[in-house]
Amino acid sequence: FDKERIGVVREMILAESFEVRSEALSRLLPFQQSDFEGIFRAMDGLPVNIRLLDPPLHEFLPHLEEVDYIKTHAKQIGITYEKYVSTIRSLHESNPMLGFRGVRLGVLYPEISEMQVRAIMQAAVVVQTEGVVCLPEIMIPVLFSDKEMARLKELVTRIAKEVMDAEGVVVKYKCGTMIELPRACLVADQIAEHAEYFSFGTNDLTQTTFGISRDDGSKFIPAYQENGILPTDPFATIDQDGVGQLMKMAVEKG
Repeated sequence: FDKERIGVVREMILAESFEVRSEALSRLLPFQQSDFEGIFRAMDGLPVNIRLLDPPLHEFLPHLEEVDYIKTHAKQIGITYEKYVSTIRSLHESNPMLGFRGVRLGVLYPEISEMQVRAIMQAAVVVQTEGVVCLPEIMIPVLFSDKEMARLKELVTRIAKEVMDAEGVVVKYKCGTMIELPRACLVADQIAEHAEYFSFGTNDLTQTTFGISRDDGSKFIPAYQENGILPTDPFATIDQDGVGQLMKMAVEKG
């Protein structure tokens, strides 16, 4: 993010009301739409898979040590320094990989997903009128339930219809998900009732299947290989006996 964009993102995260958050999102939409227009033009005729917001919100906020910046930005957006710091602390997570991220953001703050979908569809309309063949695929990240998929699919369908009806343009889009959690593999048949496609996020699926952090595994994975416990680094080569079986199950059920 450039300075202007990250400031608006932070304002959205720090918003104390739906109205303030929605206003910040309305200023983010043109940035997102412009990004998607450029991507669609570059990918003319090819499918473009777009993952909705995934990282935990705290990753977009400044570090507590950035006192001068926090004071200045707090004044700019009309909140106290104490409130700003309190929000940073409240959003901190001990294990963010398994925390408030992915589809969970869209469930609790649907207006964020609505803005992104609107930006995608409006960008698609713009480039289609230029003659670009646009094939967006909207991906819902990190879900474990058909109910999560159904909720976000309804949101995507509703916003896409609003944009297409308003512009009088039909965009051929899909809405699917990335299978990243063991439970999603186990209930893939239920998720498939609402998803038009699956892809696999093998990093997160490997982490959650093995119970090994990708960031910390390097401390002992080489020793496990030397001792014959692991034949390879599971983050370098897919574990066919475990992770591979879950993927096979998801493909067959889905």
